[in-house]
Order: sequence, then C-alpha cells, then structure tokens
Amino acid sequence: MLNTILLQATAAPVSGSTLMWVLFIALTLISMLVSKNVERKFKKYKSIRTEGGLTGREVAEMMLRDHDISNVQVCMVKGTLTDHYNPANRTLNLSPDVYNGTSVAAAAVAAHECGHAVQHAVSYGPLSLRSALVPVVNFTGRWVSWVILAGLLLVKTAPALLLVGIALFAMSTLFSLVTLPVEINASARALKWIQRRDITSPSTHQYAESALRSAAYTYVMAAITSLATLAYYLMIYLDRK
Repeated sequence: MLNTILLQATAAPVSGSTLMWVLFIALTLISMLVSKNVERKFKKYKSIRTEGGLTGREVAEMMLRDHDISNVQVCMVKGTLTDHYNPANRTLNLSPDVYNGTSVAAAAVAAHECGHAVQHAVSYGPLSLRSALVPVVNFTGRWVSWVILAGLLLVKTAPALLLVGIALFAMSTLFSLVTLPVEINASARALKWIQRRDITSPSTHQYAESALRSAAYTYVMAAITSLATLAYYLMIYLDRK
C-alpha cells in the first residue's frame, strides 16, 4: 500500500531508519501472530457449547432486554469475525457463525457487541468520542498517504506539507488509541453479564474470557503500530527540515 511505498522511498537517508524498519517488521509479525491466534481460538471455542444452548442472536436479544434497550435491531451480516455494533443506525450485526452459533465463542462475541450497545445507551465517553472521530478519520484516510508522500518528496522545499500529512495521520492514531478503552470496556461488560446470567459455567467461562482477550490484542497491536508509524514520520520531519 501507499504507506509501505513511502516508507521504502525514504528509509535509507533517515537516521535510525534501520532500527525503525526492524521495529516495523517485528510489529507486522506480531500482528500476524495475534490475528492467527484469534482465528485459532475462535475455531477451537466454536466446539464448546454454552450451558443453555442459546444462539448468539438469542444471547444478544437477552442482554439487550436486561439493559432495557429496545431500539437496537439484531441483524446477520456476511463474513467471518465481521461482527460489529453500528451506533449510527442502532444495529447489532453478527456474522453467521455468531448469529446462529450456540458456542461459548458465539455467546462471547454477541455479548461483546451488546456491550457497545450498552455503552451507547449510557453515553459512555470513549464511545462517543470514537463515533465523533469516524467522519474525521474517513475524510483524512482518503488523503493522508498522498499528502505524506508529497510532503516527503518536497520536505526540503515545503516541510509544512509533511507536517500537514503527519497531523492527518495523527487522527488515525488517536482513533486507534480511543478504540482501546471502548473494546476493553465492552468485553468487561459482556463477561460480567454472561457470568451473572449463567450463559457460561465456571468451567467454560474461561474460554469466553480467552476469546475476548485475544480479540482485544488485535486492537492493542493496531494502536502500537499506528504510534510507531507516526513516530517514524515525525522523525523524518525533524531530521530533514
């Protein structure tokens, strides 16, 4: 992608670039391992049924009722691990494996997405901030790579252009950082509820915790990678201006 191209184009002349590339390669490998671990655990936990045999849809609807939320629609969407809550139209979207599944993994994911609906209902601050950042990040995402590439090419004559690109990229980094407490809090709400409602037993609850913890690591890696990339661009700007 464009970020890779512009990093390659500028790596050699920058002081400390070798160290940064080692860091990027390490982060990429770790991110791949984390993603594979998530897939492996969800595949494993799909075979472990919940106590009552409820489907993900039923778990979601029960959790919504328990929190007096009646304006959120539970829907099924295509794909694998495509589950998400959309605060714009108040829909809780579950992948087929989760929507129809009766496993611990399905229950954990469904409850996690309901956790976001609960956050929305109680006006949880980080979720409100993340929602406000969505249109900003969507806009900056269309231009940031091109602005940074132009800034790198013209860094000696127009360093302010690179600084603008860095500011645009910083919005994505901020979004990644704000996402962390949103996801962690949603998982905490989900695990507390499914345990209280006996969706999982003492022997199976650990699998729900493990599944959601593994998924959270993907957001942690995304935030760390974004911070590292932002630091690299800042290093280029400071070294070349």
